[in-house]
Amino acid sequence: MTEHAHTHTHETQPEGGQEFWDDRYRESDRMWSGNANAVLVREVQGLAPGRALDLGCGEGADAVWLARQGWQVTATDISGVALGRAAAHAAEAGVAERVEWQRHDFAESFPEGEFDLVSACFLHTYGEFPRPRILRTAAAAVAPGGVLLVVGHAGGPSWAPDAHSGLAFPTPEEVLEQLELPEGGWEVLLAEEHVQPMKAPDGSAGTRPDNVVKVRRLR
Repeated sequence: MTEHAHTHTHETQPEGGQEFWDDRYRESDRMWSGNANAVLVREVQGLAPGRALDLGCGEGADAVWLARQGWQVTATDISGVALGRAAAHAAEAGVAERVEWQRHDFAESFPEGEFDLVSACFLHTYGEFPRPRILRTAAAAVAPGGVLLVVGHAGGPSWAPDAHSGLAFPTPEEVLEQLELPEGGWEVLLAEEHVQPMKAPDGSAGTRPDNVVKVRRLR
Protein backbone atom coordinates (compact mmCIF):
# COMPACT_ATOMS: atom_id res chain seq x y z
CA MET A 1 0.00 0.00 0.00
CA THR A 2 1.20 3.51 -0.74
CA GLU A 3 -0.79 5.29 1.94
CA HIS A 4 1.06 6.68 4.93
CA ALA A 5 1.52 4.51 7.97
CA HIS A 6 0.49 7.19 10.46
CA THR A 7 -0.66 10.53 9.17
CA HIS A 8 -2.02 12.44 12.14
CA THR A 9 -4.72 14.43 10.37
CA HIS A 10 -8.50 14.28 10.18
CA GLU A 11 -11.25 15.83 8.07
CA THR A 12 -12.85 17.67 11.01
CA GLN A 13 -11.34 20.17 13.42
CA PRO A 14 -10.89 18.25 16.70
CA GLU A 15 -8.90 19.45 19.67
CA GLY A 16 -6.17 16.94 18.86
CA GLY A 17 -5.55 15.70 22.41
CA GLN A 18 -5.24 12.25 23.90
CA GLU A 19 -8.98 11.63 24.20
CA PHE A 20 -9.56 12.53 20.57
CA TRP A 21 -6.82 10.23 19.30
CA ASP A 22 -7.87 7.35 21.55
CA ASP A 23 -11.43 7.68 20.24
CA ARG A 24 -10.16 8.00 16.67
CA TYR A 25 -8.18 4.75 16.94
CA ARG A 26 -11.14 2.94 18.49
CA GLU A 27 -13.21 3.66 15.37
CA SER A 28 -11.52 0.72 13.60
CA ASP A 29 -9.43 -2.31 14.42
CA ARG A 30 -6.52 -0.82 12.48
CA MET A 31 -6.21 2.72 11.19
CA TRP A 32 -3.03 2.59 9.11
CA SER A 33 -1.54 0.20 6.57
CA GLY A 34 0.94 -1.54 8.88
CA ASN A 35 3.79 -0.69 6.50
CA ALA A 36 6.65 1.62 7.38
CA ASN A 37 6.67 5.03 5.74
CA ALA A 38 8.44 4.80 2.39
CA VAL A 39 10.53 7.93 2.97
CA LEU A 40 11.76 6.60 6.32
CA VAL A 41 12.78 3.31 4.72
CA ARG A 42 14.59 5.10 1.89
CA GLU A 43 16.44 7.57 4.10
CA VAL A 44 17.39 5.24 6.96
CA GLN A 45 18.52 2.13 5.08
CA GLY A 46 22.10 3.37 4.74
CA LEU A 47 22.51 4.37 8.38
CA ALA A 48 24.30 2.22 10.95
CA PRO A 49 21.75 1.04 13.54
CA GLY A 50 21.91 2.64 16.95
CA ARG A 51 19.36 4.30 19.21
CA ALA A 52 16.27 5.67 17.47
CA LEU A 53 13.40 7.88 18.62
CA ASP A 54 10.10 7.61 16.73
CA LEU A 55 7.88 10.63 17.41
CA GLY A 56 4.18 10.02 16.79
CA CYS A 57 4.59 6.29 16.25
CA GLY A 58 0.88 5.50 15.79
CA GLU A 59 0.34 1.76 15.51
CA GLY A 60 4.07 1.14 15.38
CA ALA A 61 4.90 0.31 11.75
CA ASP A 62 8.00 2.53 11.62
CA ALA A 63 9.23 1.45 15.04
CA VAL A 64 8.86 -2.24 14.16
CA TRP A 65 10.68 -1.73 10.86
CA LEU A 66 13.52 0.08 12.62
CA ALA A 67 13.78 -2.68 15.23
CA ARG A 68 13.97 -5.28 12.47
CA GLN A 69 16.92 -3.38 11.02
CA GLY A 70 18.75 -3.61 14.35
CA TRP A 71 17.83 -0.28 15.94
CA GLN A 72 17.00 0.04 19.64
CA VAL A 73 13.84 2.15 19.47
CA THR A 74 12.01 4.48 21.80
CA ALA A 75 8.57 4.93 20.22
CA THR A 76 6.13 7.56 21.43
CA ASP A 77 2.56 8.65 20.79
CA ILE A 78 -0.20 10.60 22.51
CA SER A 79 -2.68 7.71 22.18
CA GLY A 80 -2.56 4.83 24.63
CA VAL A 81 -4.81 2.85 22.27
CA ALA A 82 -2.30 3.24 19.45
CA LEU A 83 0.58 2.29 21.72
CA GLY A 84 -1.20 -0.88 22.80
CA ARG A 85 -1.64 -1.92 19.17
CA ALA A 86 1.97 -0.98 18.43
CA ALA A 87 3.27 -3.15 21.26
CA ALA A 88 1.20 -6.06 19.97
CA HIS A 89 2.62 -5.51 16.47
CA ALA A 90 6.16 -5.58 17.84
CA ALA A 91 5.47 -8.78 19.78
CA GLU A 92 4.04 -10.45 16.67
CA ALA A 93 7.12 -9.35 14.71
CA GLY A 94 9.45 -10.78 17.34
CA VAL A 95 11.10 -7.44 18.18
CA ALA A 96 9.35 -6.51 21.42
CA GLU A 97 12.65 -6.41 23.32
CA ARG A 98 14.03 -3.81 20.90
CA VAL A 99 11.26 -1.23 21.38
CA GLU A 100 10.29 0.84 24.41
CA TRP A 101 6.83 2.42 24.17
CA GLN A 102 6.17 5.75 25.87
CA ARG A 103 3.07 7.95 25.92
CA HIS A 104 3.77 11.66 25.50
CA ASP A 105 1.85 14.76 24.64
CA PHE A 106 4.82 16.52 23.06
CA ALA A 107 3.43 19.92 24.01
CA GLU A 108 3.89 18.87 27.64
CA SER A 109 6.59 16.18 27.81
CA PHE A 110 9.34 14.65 25.70
CA PRO A 111 11.40 11.44 25.93
CA GLU A 112 14.73 11.71 27.71
CA GLY A 113 18.10 10.78 26.24
CA GLU A 114 20.17 11.18 23.08
CA PHE A 115 19.52 9.28 19.89
CA ASP A 116 21.39 8.44 16.70
CA LEU A 117 18.15 8.88 14.75
CA VAL A 118 15.14 11.00 15.57
CA SER A 119 12.22 10.51 13.20
CA ALA A 120 9.15 12.74 13.05
CA CYS A 121 6.91 11.45 10.26
CA PHE A 122 3.65 13.36 9.66
CA LEU A 123 3.60 15.00 13.04
CA HIS A 124 0.47 17.06 12.38
CA THR A 125 -2.59 17.61 14.53
CA TYR A 126 -5.28 20.20 15.18
CA GLY A 127 -5.56 22.42 18.22
CA GLU A 128 -2.75 24.11 20.09
CA PHE A 129 0.32 22.26 18.88
CA PRO A 130 3.73 23.96 19.06
CA ARG A 131 5.27 21.92 16.24
CA PRO A 132 8.30 24.20 15.67
CA ARG A 133 9.24 24.05 19.35
CA ILE A 134 8.74 20.28 19.40
CA LEU A 135 10.99 19.85 16.37
CA ARG A 136 13.67 21.99 18.02
CA THR A 137 13.45 19.73 21.06
CA ALA A 138 13.76 16.77 18.71
CA ALA A 139 16.90 18.25 17.17
CA ALA A 140 18.38 18.76 20.64
CA ALA A 141 17.89 15.03 21.29
CA VAL A 142 20.09 14.03 18.33
CA ALA A 143 23.52 12.75 19.36
CA PRO A 144 26.63 14.09 17.56
CA GLY A 145 26.85 12.32 14.22
CA GLY A 146 23.16 11.45 14.38
CA VAL A 147 20.32 12.30 12.02
CA LEU A 148 17.01 14.12 12.37
CA LEU A 149 14.39 13.14 9.78
CA VAL A 150 11.24 15.27 9.46
CA VAL A 151 8.61 14.15 6.96
CA GLY A 152 5.40 16.13 6.58
CA HIS A 153 2.53 17.00 4.32
CA ALA A 154 2.93 19.99 2.04
CA GLY A 155 -0.78 20.37 1.26
CA GLY A 156 -4.09 18.56 0.98
CA PRO A 157 -4.71 15.39 -1.08
CA SER A 158 -5.62 15.58 -4.76
CA TRP A 159 -9.25 14.57 -4.13
CA ALA A 160 -9.74 17.23 -1.42
CA PRO A 161 -6.99 19.86 -1.62
CA ASP A 162 -8.65 22.09 1.00
CA ALA A 163 -9.60 19.29 3.40
CA HIS A 164 -7.13 20.30 6.10
CA SER A 165 -7.35 24.08 5.87
CA GLY A 166 -6.96 24.34 9.64
CA LEU A 167 -3.45 22.90 9.54
CA ALA A 168 -0.19 24.60 8.65
CA PHE A 169 1.98 22.70 6.17
CA PRO A 170 5.42 24.36 6.16
CA THR A 171 7.79 24.06 3.20
CA PRO A 172 11.15 22.30 3.67
CA GLU A 173 12.81 25.73 3.85
CA GLU A 174 10.36 26.82 6.54
CA VAL A 175 11.03 23.63 8.53
CA LEU A 176 14.77 24.39 8.43
CA GLU A 177 14.08 27.94 9.63
CA GLN A 178 11.87 26.67 12.44
CA LEU A 179 14.57 24.26 13.60
CA GLU A 180 16.95 27.19 14.25
CA LEU A 181 19.97 24.93 13.79
CA PRO A 182 23.23 26.59 14.89
CA GLU A 183 25.50 27.48 11.99
CA GLY A 184 28.31 25.01 11.55
CA GLY A 185 26.72 22.47 13.85
CA TRP A 186 24.55 20.68 11.31
CA GLU A 187 24.72 19.39 7.74
CA VAL A 188 21.59 19.54 5.55
CA LEU A 189 21.42 16.22 3.73
CA LEU A 190 18.02 16.66 2.11
CA ALA A 191 15.31 19.33 1.95
CA GLU A 192 12.79 18.74 -0.80
CA GLU A 193 9.12 18.47 -1.70
CA HIS A 194 7.75 15.49 -3.63
CA VAL A 195 4.42 14.07 -4.75
CA GLN A 196 3.36 10.92 -2.91
CA PRO A 197 0.95 8.47 -4.55
CA MET A 198 -1.83 7.31 -2.27
CA LYS A 199 -5.32 5.88 -2.43
CA ALA A 200 -8.39 8.11 -2.24
CA PRO A 201 -11.21 7.09 0.13
CA ASP A 202 -13.13 5.60 -2.83
CA GLY A 203 -10.15 3.41 -3.73
CA SER A 204 -9.09 5.41 -6.78
CA ALA A 205 -5.54 6.59 -7.36
CA GLY A 206 -4.61 9.92 -5.84
CA THR A 207 -1.61 11.97 -4.78
CA ARG A 208 -0.53 14.29 -2.01
CA PRO A 209 2.39 16.72 -1.82
CA ASP A 210 4.81 15.86 0.97
CA ASN A 211 8.17 17.19 2.03
CA VAL A 212 11.23 15.80 3.78
CA VAL A 213 14.04 17.41 5.74
CA LYS A 214 17.04 15.31 6.74
CA VAL A 215 19.89 16.87 8.72
CA ARG A 216 22.96 15.45 10.45
CA ARG A 217 24.38 16.83 13.69
CA LEU A 218 28.10 17.48 13.34
CA ARG A 219 28.92 18.22 16.97
